[in-house]
Amino acid sequence: MPRVTFVAHDGTQREVDAPVGESVMRAAVLNNVPGIDADCGGECACATCHVYVDEAWLGKLAAPSEMEASMLAFVDGSQPNSRLSCQIKATAELDGLVVNLPKSQH
Repeated sequence: MPRVTFVAHDGTQREVDAPVGESVMRAAVLNNVPGIDADCGGECACATCHVYVDEAWLGKLAAPSEMEASMLAFVDGSQPNSRLSCQIKATAELDGLVVNLPKSQH
């Protein structure tokens, strides 16, 4: 099962299992990761699961969909490595994925 490391703004790390096919957001919610609220339940409609993907992992992710890119355009603090964790599906290739949580989500 792929492991994902969530890094809080203060540097605190939380590593969780993410079942293949589940979203990174869902893995965070199931493991009570602080800072991932997922208000819309993974419908790409709220951005309360916004993360910064570690640069080393960006090339392993598919590009954001038009809908995700549109949501990210309205996120305060959006960066080139910003993603909605509800739109990242866990795969074997993403074992070890590292994402950072924005300060605004703590």
